[in-house]
Amino acid sequence: MKHLINDLETLLNIKSPTGHSGLAVDFVETRFKELGLATRRTNKGALIATLEGENTSEEYTLSAHVDTLGCQVKEITADGMLKLTQIGGYAWTTIEGEHVSIETMDGTFYSGTIITIVASSHVHGGKTNSTERNEATLRVRIDQRVSNAKDVQKLGINVGDFVHLDPRTVVTDSGFIKSRHLDDKACIVSLFGMAEYFVNNNVKPSHTTNFFISNYEEVGHGASAAIPEKTVEFIAVDMAAPGSGQTSDEFSVTICAKDSSGPYDYELKKRLVKLAKDNNINYKIDIYPFYGSDGSAALRAGHDIRVGLIGPGVDASHSFERTHIEAIEATVNLGIAYLK
Repeated sequence: MKHLINDLETLLNIKSPTGHSGLAVDFVETRFKELGLATRRTNKGALIATLEGENTSEEYTLSAHVDTLGCQVKEITADGMLKLTQIGGYAWTTIEGEHVSIETMDGTFYSGTIITIVASSHVHGGKTNSTERNEATLRVRIDQRVSNAKDVQKLGINVGDFVHLDPRTVVTDSGFIKSRHLDDKACIVSLFGMAEYFVNNNVKPSHTTNFFISNYEEVGHGASAAIPEKTVEFIAVDMAAPGSGQTSDEFSVTICAKDSSGPYDYELKKRLVKLAKDNNINYKIDIYPFYGSDGSAALRAGHDIRVGLIGPGVDASHSFERTHIEAIEATVNLGIAYLK
């Protein structure tokens, strides 16, 4: 598992917000090619890596998404700060105080910090605590000598430029991984582990298997197109959501029964549960009340496929995320058992 966690650390530090994930896709493609898998890109920029199986007439496809939450410049203010627009869905409160990198179109990066318009309690008193955090009250303070919009524009910063959140990745001695963007990069490396098993043991999966790396999941249409046409079963590999009222935890793989888009395939869920039991894999069954996956996108787009959803438990999703190596390992093992 150590090399997979090393891959995860590398991937977490590659900037890949939805709409600008090319470098991360490049990294993932290189990794799959090193394993000998055939790869191709879709017109939308997604990656498909294929591992030949015993059955070549019907295929299985497993997806994970490489795109992450982020921000773009919405407005340059008169006092030389940046208003933001969100990429993906998250609470504004979860990015206050975050260090960011502002990327101009010519590839220059400037550092900054997200703060409120009433950041100093010595100046604003109780307003620092009581002011709602939203798109109107949060700004990026740029680490350059700027005092007006023209100063900012001279740096090459413009509306639409990407503002990358610092992932702040830490792997602890106790096996926890703390970082932004574990959704869904922890599952990307889980796919690496599944593919490695078959390559390293020189065995074929039961069906030709496609690893579909989507790049627009966070905005809802990641796997809506280009799913390989022979696909009969589709497993979205995406983070589970522990929390109050949930069964998921940070040490198991979760088999999702239902999310906001509705129930997942019942027979496929039963098969996954049996595989977990038969192989002594730590697993949970859960329902996610505010959630959608690449599987949801595929079904809404009209694909005639059976869809399931599995993944490692990630605490504080779309916030200050954390998971454990054991959850990633359990996800890898369930994927291998499913593909055998």
